[in-house]
Amino acid sequence: MASAAATSFTMTIDGAAAPTATSLPVRNPATGEVFAEAPDATPADLDRAVAAATRAFATWKNVPIAERKAALIKAAEIIEANADELASLFVKEQGRPYPGAKGEVLGGAMWMKATTMLDIPVDVTEETDTRRIEVHHVPLGVVCGIVPWNFPVLLAVWKIAPAIMAGNTLVLKPSPFTPLTTLRIGELIRDCFPAGVFNVISGGDALGPRMTAHKGFAKISFTGSTATGRRVMESAAKDLKRITLELGGNDAAIVLPDVDVDAVAEQLFEGAFHNTAQVCVATKRLFIHADIYDQVRDRLHELAKATPVGDGAEQGSRYGPIQNEAQYRRVLGLLDDARANGLTLLEGGEVPQRGYFVPLTLVDNPPDDARVVVEEAFGPVLPLLKWTDVDDVIARANDTEYGLAGAVWSANVEKATEIAHQLDTGTVWINQNLQSTPFTPLAGAKQSGFGQENGLAGLLEFTRPKSIFIPKQPAGTIPEAVVAAP
Repeated sequence: MASAAATSFTMTIDGAAAPTATSLPVRNPATGEVFAEAPDATPADLDRAVAAATRAFATWKNVPIAERKAALIKAAEIIEANADELASLFVKEQGRPYPGAKGEVLGGAMWMKATTMLDIPVDVTEETDTRRIEVHHVPLGVVCGIVPWNFPVLLAVWKIAPAIMAGNTLVLKPSPFTPLTTLRIGELIRDCFPAGVFNVISGGDALGPRMTAHKGFAKISFTGSTATGRRVMESAAKDLKRITLELGGNDAAIVLPDVDVDAVAEQLFEGAFHNTAQVCVATKRLFIHADIYDQVRDRLHELAKATPVGDGAEQGSRYGPIQNEAQYRRVLGLLDDARANGLTLLEGGEVPQRGYFVPLTLVDNPPDDARVVVEEAFGPVLPLLKWTDVDDVIARANDTEYGLAGAVWSANVEKATEIAHQLDTGTVWINQNLQSTPFTPLAGAKQSGFGQENGLAGLLEFTRPKSIFIPKQPAGTIPEAVVAAP
């Protein structure tokens, strides 16, 4: 039976609290200790959620978009009103210090509201004396949303807002490492929508594959690792579910020799280590021109030594722990491999011995084939790589299976833009880092993803086109076809 702690967090199915017979432990990564329990959905719970969403879709798809927007705005306002509670819970399960946790909660609410500023267009592809052809974008059905642990609120909103606004219904699954804040949001906003439109279920490693294989879903929106993304795509292919995959990255930033090192050092640092470097689009390989390499390296090392890392619940902590033990062990393994191969590690200040903490670590000019360069660490480990030739550094930056984001730093914006066009990534920032907006699509190249999120393009990922040919003459008069149908 579920423990008493689990009763504090309930799944949302068909507009109501959904109790479960079993629960999962949730650990505080700052201590490694279990502090709460989360519901562990059974196959029957999943079936009930999909059935509820299927029933709700029959009417929700016909609700005017203005009403769907209003429901999302109401939900966003409730999230804002409960930001302090949600942020405190976020810190305990995710580990990020409180200011960043509250920033994500409020940012998620903002993003939800901003998404409602978009409109789903009706495209007119022909307008003649004889006919009008309209392309409508209609909802798909029941959407499966699977959210990772690094940004559990914001990345949930990236699925909730466009899916529901487009007229779909949703079954959302948070990571088993960070389920509580999402479950609590489900409790708070479940009454904003008709029963069955918005469902939240939680569970262990078996739940995700059950969801992606479930025939009741029309679409899967998944954010996570590339390895898991491949399995999601394979599962979806069996019944041709539509998919959006936002996957891993090994993002490169290129620093040209004309930058003002003192002016950009802190931005470079934050672009790599934000959220303890648990960001898909964080800088994970920093290419620095040889003329300024030593200066940039030494400045970044000073920042690493001066930046406090600790329990996110304690004042003064700028970065928290790695979120879960498995990822913690993986990052330690990369560092052990670097040491075993004689690489030079430049560590930051001391970190707590308890919990999943790793010092902010720079790797001084390792070879390009080192594991710490080739693999996405997803933790506070940043290889610094020296370069001298522009064409060569572009080739080195592109020499990865990933293509999510990149950055170019230079006093010459025109030159930086030329380099940006040659990077094989979905996003490139010039003299900035980690920027995104609700109105700009995020899409990966190569093994970093399939489809896109945010902006009108991301919204339309939750629809399908429906072309309607409308004649302008009496029935029985057939207009001359421009192209015969196959």
